[in-house]
Parts: sequence; structure tokens; C-alpha cells
Amino acid sequence: MLEVTGLGGVIILALDIWAIVSIVGSSASTGKKVLWTLLVLLLPVVGFIIWLLAGPRSTASRV
Repeated sequence: MLEVTGLGGVIILALDIWAIVSIVGSSASTGKKVLWTLLVLLLPVVGFIIWLLAGPRSTASRV
């Protein structure tokens, strides 16, 4: 099992929080928001990477 501690753990925690805030602010349906949030919470590193590549985008325009 992968265990991340110290500074790496803090960075992953911050990225996961950012991902969850972006998921909640997206225009996706409630069901999709719940599934993406669970993925990020249950698999913090892999879930974040999957969300970053394929997850719902926030309603704010990205530059």
C-alpha cells in the first residue's frame, strides 16, 4: 500500500481539496459530483489524476 507522509501528504491533501471544490462547483449532475468526490476521497493520488484528466470542469472559464 502506498503511504504518503510529511510534505508529500500535505501537497496531496491540498490537491484533493482543490479537486473536490472544483467538482462541487462544476455543472455536472449531482450523481456525477458524488461519484467523482468518492473517487478522489477513496483513491487520493490516482483519483486526483483521473479527475484531472477526465473529470467535470468548473463553471468558471479556464484560460
